[in-house]
Amino acid sequence: MRLFNFILFVFLGINWSIGFAQIHQYIAPKDSLVKVHLRDWQDLKFGLFMHWGPYSQWSIVESWSLCPEDEGWTQRKGVYAENYFDYVKAYERLQTTFNPVQFNPQKWVDAAHHAGMKYMIFTTKHHDGFCMFDSRQTDYTITNAKSAFSTSPRSNVTKEIFQAFRNQGFKIGAYFSKPDWHNTDYWWPYFPPLDRNVNYDPKKYPDKWNAFKSFTFNQIEELMRDYGKVDILWLDGGWVRPLKTVDRSVSWQKTISKDQDIDLPRIAAMARTHQPGLIVVDRSVIGEFENYTTPEQEVPEKPLPYPWETCMTMGNSWSYVKGDQYKSTNQLIHLLVKIVSRGGNLLLNIGPGPDGDWDPVAYRRLSEIGDWMKINSACIYGTKPIAPYSSGNVFFTQNSLNNEVSNTIYAIYLLEENNPFPPGQLLIKGLSLGRNSKIMSLEIQQNLPWSITNGELKISLKGIEGSIKHALVLKIVNVK
Repeated sequence: MRLFNFILFVFLGINWSIGFAQIHQYIAPKDSLVKVHLRDWQDLKFGLFMHWGPYSQWSIVESWSLCPEDEGWTQRKGVYAENYFDYVKAYERLQTTFNPVQFNPQKWVDAAHHAGMKYMIFTTKHHDGFCMFDSRQTDYTITNAKSAFSTSPRSNVTKEIFQAFRNQGFKIGAYFSKPDWHNTDYWWPYFPPLDRNVNYDPKKYPDKWNAFKSFTFNQIEELMRDYGKVDILWLDGGWVRPLKTVDRSVSWQKTISKDQDIDLPRIAAMARTHQPGLIVVDRSVIGEFENYTTPEQEVPEKPLPYPWETCMTMGNSWSYVKGDQYKSTNQLIHLLVKIVSRGGNLLLNIGPGPDGDWDPVAYRRLSEIGDWMKINSACIYGTKPIAPYSSGNVFFTQNSLNNEVSNTIYAIYLLEENNPFPPGQLLIKGLSLGRNSKIMSLEIQQNLPWSITNGELKISLKGIEGSIKHALVLKIVNVK
């Protein structure tokens, strides 16, 4: 069996860190409404992710500097860095100065809508435990009187964001961290925290663990009950799980040594009572509540045999970092094309700053993506992968209607950033076309001459001028 698994892994060419075991152990949802919503979500292809919290004031990675692990992303910086406990106190005092007075979610909605995004996921609570919603379970919230922004009529930013995006037709996702490093029933002050995990043995102290389970259940119920229609519950912190589900093939999971079962079946049942058909994404926890998988900052080489979404940053960081280096428009469009050609969705992250707005560069990127999508979105939305998936710098998608593929294929030629003009002739291997097939550019809407010689498709691009940017999309109507 191990030899068979290894051969299949090599054949599929999938990066091990995505979780090879998931290929065999993905469990499709049984709820018929969840299945329908999942199919609809797969057709959306392009979503917005936002990591935001008081940590944006320090221009640092979200939450992780609180974690006492010797990793690059957990390093402390600034005047409090030398002493861990002083640092934690200073970090938690950020609540009192977090005042995003430029917060205007409609501005984000307009930019995301123009870019062609169809759904959004917002960090209602990250691992640090700070709630960007009005939770009654804790005073560590943006709406609490200790928070500088609490006097604003828009202080419940999660409600404002959800409503603004929902009004524009976006599907709504709530990111929620299962671990909570502020909660004393997770990191009990009796013991110092040693790593990202609960710092006591839940089996020895069941009352404390049950208190944390109730806290988690109640917070998720608040989000599912009080914030309008929610389509996706996106759960992060995969080390909070029953110990028996640990997949040792994923390197960070080797650090899990304690059973941290929060009774997700009960949570999911409650959530779907309030939100029928809710998609639940229990990240990296193989089982019935990982309705789709989430390779992070990676693009699989081949289609995966289950629903999936690449979550990726527009810049280098998930949260706001002043002067962050953003990917070019060319890079972002190419990432979207590659991911969609493999059957996935792209969830693109932008971190708002401490003033409540994005970096101007983010707006420019979305504007330019939208200009391209306005002409070429037919090759993105509602498509399926089609073999050979790519040929050199050309990537393929296929039209799909009611989950049935059509005879329309899109060949997407990725243009180099510094050499944007397409060649006079495009050569493609691996596509078999009927003699009456037609090929046209979505940009110029005219049929192009083509021929097949020795199994190689040759398409003449004469007449296509250099106005095309980022990627040339050819619509192929394959008539057998």
